[in-house]
Amino acid sequence: MQHYNFSEVTEILLLGFQNLKGFSFYFFLLLLLIYCVTICGNLLIILVVSSSRSLHSPMYFFLTQLSLTDILLSTTIVPNMLDIVLYDGSSVSFIGCLTQFYLFSASESLECLLLTVMSYDRYQAICHPLHYTSVMSLTFCLRVILLCWLVILVTVLIIFITIRCLDFCGPNIIDHFFCDLEPLLELSCSDTFIMKLETLFLVIIFAICPVTVIIVSYVYIIITVLKIPSVTGRKKTFSTCSAHLAVVSLFYGSLISIYVFPRQQSAKTFLSLLYTVVTPLLNPMIYSLSNREIKQALKKLFSNMFAPFPIYRTIDLSSLPHTKKNHPAPYNVSNSCKPMVEVKH
Repeated sequence: MQHYNFSEVTEILLLGFQNLKGFSFYFFLLLLLIYCVTICGNLLIILVVSSSRSLHSPMYFFLTQLSLTDILLSTTIVPNMLDIVLYDGSSVSFIGCLTQFYLFSASESLECLLLTVMSYDRYQAICHPLHYTSVMSLTFCLRVILLCWLVILVTVLIIFITIRCLDFCGPNIIDHFFCDLEPLLELSCSDTFIMKLETLFLVIIFAICPVTVIIVSYVYIIITVLKIPSVTGRKKTFSTCSAHLAVVSLFYGSLISIYVFPRQQSAKTFLSLLYTVVTPLLNPMIYSLSNREIKQALKKLFSNMFAPFPIYRTIDLSSLPHTKKNHPAPYNVSNSCKPMVEVKH
């Protein structure tokens, strides 16, 4: 395969959603609302975990990393999607398209690894609780996160460089709402065999291996939980894993459906919306609504935020020890009413 240092295509046209007709503006408002809720929800998770000492554990540390990844993914995809929906298509530079693909691939791959690490964390906590503290130490967690970032950035950079070496002679139209790998390769007029081999390697490392680890982890978790004699104990243990299992099912279900099984373009667009827009929105909701510790930390955070404001309440003066029944009221009230005064705290 010959490589050249130039590309005839300098601009990529993203068609996005061609069947919206008169609903483009409403879909734009819906996407804008989803994006705002996604960013605020994930930032709130990070704030709650970092401000609550009771949540300083490996499980919630990985949850903050997942929230950071969701913010990166949404910011990479949704703003340009809003432009596509509003103007019925959008054009981006070729370098801008490759940059979006790089950031998208990095965030998706990181989420795959994070969900795998979180399943391993649940496995250690449930199957080996006595060794959990020594195994899942802060040093171990930091090293795992740094290793994940390093592996992803280097691997995706190799893919990026390989794509950059391909020739793109035209056309320059992508029937999608972001620059994904398959539509990019369809635009190339070079031999993409090496690129497809690298893609297969990427799928094995960041999809097949993580799914295998997650399945094995949950098999051991289920076996361990079924051995718990107490029904209440089994329900409580299952509840700690239900949120993570729901996120894994939604994320990998849509991801595998679009990249493994052949689909029509409309089906691919819908499934792509699931793991690029819907999953980052639902992640903070699933984890916060199903987690009692996070809900308690949220209540404590909000109570501390509004604590500086003055609160007025009514105090019954007759209940004070120095108050006597024959003392006159400080103002005219009927005999049936006790003297009351407002006190500022």
